[in-house]
Amino acid sequence: QVQLVESGGGLVPAGGSLRLSCVASGSISSMWRMGWYRQAPGKQRDLVATITSRGSTNYADSVKGRFIISRGNAKNTVYLQMNSLKPEDTADYYCNLLGATGTYWGQGSQVTVSS
Repeated sequence: QVQLVESGGGLVPAGGSLRLSCVASGSISSMWRMGWYRQAPGKQRDLVATITSRGSTNYADSVKGRFIISRGNAKNTVYLQMNSLKPEDTADYYCNLLGATGTYWGQGSQVTVSS
């Protein structure tokens, strides 16, 4: 079993920055993909960015050049640095881990960008 704990959401004005953190604990395989998804009210949950245990990254077109996903020194920590935030980035952000034992989700962090 894997647990994901997120932190770092909040309220920020347009053009501002926030950093989300996700710490995974439990039975984590050596090969994994972690990432962030977001869900705005009344909309589906969409991919924001992912990173693999080997360091390969992938971004949604809407956040390329503004968001950066990275791994911490500990293999079980992932960050999402969000810059130049826009009101349309407002959503609940969910950490995700895809590993050998299945797919796991965090509880969600609310990000609100005011115009």
